[in-house]
Amino acid sequence: MIQIRPDAERGGGNYGWLNTKHTFSFSDYWDPMWMGFRSLRVINEDRVAPNTGFPAHPHRDMEIITYVLEGKLEHKDSLGTGSVILPGDGQRMSAGSGIRHSEFNPSTTEPVHFLQIWIHPEKDALPPSYEQKTFPEAEKRRKLRLIASRDATDGSVKINQDAKLFVSLLKPNEEVSHELAAGRFGWLQLARGSVELNGKKLSQGDGAAISQEQKISIKGTNDAEVLLFDLA
Repeated sequence: MIQIRPDAERGGGNYGWLNTKHTFSFSDYWDPMWMGFRSLRVINEDRVAPNTGFPAHPHRDMEIITYVLEGKLEHKDSLGTGSVILPGDGQRMSAGSGIRHSEFNPSTTEPVHFLQIWIHPEKDALPPSYEQKTFPEAEKRRKLRLIASRDATDGSVKINQDAKLFVSLLKPNEEVSHELAAGRFGWLQLARGSVELNGKKLSQGDGAAISQEQKISIKGTNDAEVLLFDLA
């Protein structure tokens, strides 16, 4: 079964410095039908104007993944970490028992466009930590590249949950597939372009909850960038 979450039905708003869309209930947007999916709690698509950003704020008991699509995002946190996240990077912050961080667009001319993802951890009050890795475009082209997993498989960043996040870049008619083990679920988030998911059409910004499907086939219909979650 595949349930499509259309882009046009997402929450969010345009605040001038921030244009945001919420796949699931978040902040002032609340929809009891879309509170998350399995351990996946938040997928926010944010566009932040030049020389602006989110000032330091707290998090706890959440695995937070940031995936930049365009531009640069500067990160600072209470662990002393300072980094710039670039397109193709996988950044993971385990908020654990508590962490403060800020996110800022350092460009004076270009916006930054990124996805921020929250996943419930397996345990609360874990030690907070940070990790960032680069995943070259060639590793995602017509492939499902694992960028986050519980076991840090294949050089992915480590998350404290039985979940996997794959990214793929597809041109028209290119196709990738993934098998879900018994009792597993999937979520597909289309960051760019358009695809067919097991024959169902999805456009940029659409998501899809995948249940009781043994095999997932993703076929590009326009140049596309997709995120695929394999969830317990």
